[in-house]
Amino acid sequence: MPEHLRALIVILVLAGVVFFMARRPAEDLIPARHFTRRRNLWFALTLLAFFAHSFWLYAGIAAIILTVAQKRERNPVALFFMLLFLMPPSGAEIPGFGVVNYFFVLNHVRLLAFFVLLPAFLALRRRPDTIPFGRTWPDKLLAANIVLTSLLYLRETTVTDALRQTLYLFIEVFLPYYVASRALRNLSDFKDALFAFVVAAMVMSLIGLFEYSRNWLLYSALNNALGMQWDMSTYLTRGGSLRASVTTGQAIALGFVISVASGLYLYLQEDVRSRLQRGLGALLLAGGLYAPLSRGPWVGTAVMIVVFIGTGRKAVKRLMLLALAGVLALPLLAVVPGGQKVLDLLPFIGTVEAENITYRQQLIDNAMIVIQRNPWLGSFDYRSTPEMQSLTQGQGIIDIVNTYIGIALSVGLIGLTLFVCFFAAVLLGIRKGMRSFSNKDDEARRLGRALLATLAGILITIVTVSSITVIPVVYWSIAGLGVAYAQMARRLRQTSTAVSASAHLQLR
Repeated sequence: MPEHLRALIVILVLAGVVFFMARRPAEDLIPARHFTRRRNLWFALTLLAFFAHSFWLYAGIAAIILTVAQKRERNPVALFFMLLFLMPPSGAEIPGFGVVNYFFVLNHVRLLAFFVLLPAFLALRRRPDTIPFGRTWPDKLLAANIVLTSLLYLRETTVTDALRQTLYLFIEVFLPYYVASRALRNLSDFKDALFAFVVAAMVMSLIGLFEYSRNWLLYSALNNALGMQWDMSTYLTRGGSLRASVTTGQAIALGFVISVASGLYLYLQEDVRSRLQRGLGALLLAGGLYAPLSRGPWVGTAVMIVVFIGTGRKAVKRLMLLALAGVLALPLLAVVPGGQKVLDLLPFIGTVEAENITYRQQLIDNAMIVIQRNPWLGSFDYRSTPEMQSLTQGQGIIDIVNTYIGIALSVGLIGLTLFVCFFAAVLLGIRKGMRSFSNKDDEARRLGRALLATLAGILITIVTVSSITVIPVVYWSIAGLGVAYAQMARRLRQTSTAVSASAHLQLR
């Protein structure tokens, strides 16, 4: 039996276990029919991917399935999240048939953007209650960022390729942000979308644990079966163990996705009635977070937990208890079986691949020299400078393992400022929205705490990784959720004010 079909059997069994476990919690959170329909769609597209033996056959049939599914779907963000990590985002060029070299590269994520997000975008634009793009500060900053990046493409490539890159910005940056920021209008919408993301991440968590324990990347053979070549899907080890990557192609990208799901789970778990199921869900995500052996997402998840607790009731007391538990856990790990391996992997105090921290510091030092030469708009050939060439690793690559540094090098401090200010505006909007709910136990406030914590953790995690594979799609989507939350809180404030004014007039 071919390797990809053997892998398919394992994937179906592991995913079946997760979906079976998630069935009862789903009943506590969303209508059961939505969960069933998306689960069946996940299985159908997975089977199609593994049996198609051609990416173009997969893409053609998947486009028809997604078109039908999108018309029946009331929450396009939930559908997008459920299917986002279904298969690796390796791509194939659409040939230009003599007109151009090729039109653009199509992959699974872009397929979802065209057949799920784009129809949702067009429908939302026609709705009279949809806020026009450009009304909020995050909208303005994102638009400025996209325009600047598109214009700067012209200095390094042809007009045709610049248009191609601008299309990628539209479908991978604008569409996820716009649909997430406009489609979700109430708590049930948020719960539906967040649950889809978390369940998809839980499937990846169990598959990741299998990859880690069995030294087998289950999706690596799929690219060959579809006739795709993708440099990302490689076997990497740390401390003698395989680093799981599942469909993300890179271990740290998998860790990033599971970390984000952990932050969103902080909100969802309160509405799951069974304490056992809440605990199993948290344990599964923790296992999935460990399987890639990526330390940056561990730090990001810790930040999420601290921010979530710090914005809740009895914050000081609970943070002190959390700190005490962390201090007591370190000596405990030193004596339990396998605990020393975990200690060796921990950032700052571990000994395994400590040189990676040194490399990151060298990257910052050398990048600062390069940035000073073209501080405002960066340069397109920064990798060819002597300072960056000195960072070339054994694989012959210069790994820009810091999203902020990568932005500053390519689009300068102006681009970096727009990027940082965009996320700062989203964070401020979430914080302002949280203040609309004075009761710290209010469900809407808890949602704000989870979104604020998740976004804060993301901004810390991307210090340790460049924006590769699905990472940027995820953080632009989560930013969109933050904007949607701020708008929901604003509408609730306006409604509350109107009701209070009406009651006051009646009393008079």
